[in-house]
Amino acid sequence: MNATPPSGPLGRALRAVRGYPRRAPLTLAYVCLLLAGHVWIGLVSSDRADAVLGYLSTNLDNLRDHPLPALVGSALFFDGTLTDVSSTDFVGTLITLGLGVCCFLAWAEARWGKRRAVAVFLGGHVAATLLTAVVITVGLRYGWYPAAVRQSLDYGVSYGAQTVLAAGTLALPRRGRPLWAAFVLAWPLGGLEWNGPLPDFTTVGHLLAALLGFALLAVPAFRRRRVPAGGPAPAEDGAGRGRRGSGVAPLA
Repeated sequence: MNATPPSGPLGRALRAVRGYPRRAPLTLAYVCLLLAGHVWIGLVSSDRADAVLGYLSTNLDNLRDHPLPALVGSALFFDGTLTDVSSTDFVGTLITLGLGVCCFLAWAEARWGKRRAVAVFLGGHVAATLLTAVVITVGLRYGWYPAAVRQSLDYGVSYGAQTVLAAGTLALPRRGRPLWAAFVLAWPLGGLEWNGPLPDFTTVGHLLAALLGFALLAVPAFRRRRVPAGGPAPAEDGAGRGRRGSGVAPLA
């Protein structure tokens, strides 16, 4: 005899977990890859880990010498911790890996399909990295950043996650969107450091990534839900939006 599934928020959460592999298989595979990479980096020697992450870092020298391996490889690891739960790094991991990748990238995949979800995530990762490199170059020219910033260790999924977090504003009810947008812009400021008239480059990168994600909200193609092959188009109101006011893709 089958047990009756629980109702209410717990039941919805269980259905969402069960349906996750079906709704977002690419996101699930990516999360597994990130976790595997994190475990591997923790198992190898510190010298080898430093060499790998140093080569994949998206600093100015690497972007000049081997831009493609740096841009792609830096998105295969996350800069954070899963064990030191009392640290600020763990909070960053919850936001970038937990919310950004596990939740909002999965939402983007379910809403827009694999290609557009990947385009938003990797587009934000690459564009924010390159724009930040321009800011660093200007900062170096005017002495606002130290020369050592050219070789700084800079890798991880946070720029792509930040873009998806901003674009995922559509996933929230309308009344909650301003607060969410404020959170997306505010959380990177927790570790803000000033270098003359410019903040540290990682803060710059996160803010640029958020602006890129918010800019997508003005693109009509990203305001519409994907229509499944052979399925009917969702009913839309006069503003070109589905009749569900929040525009949230179904969770199960």
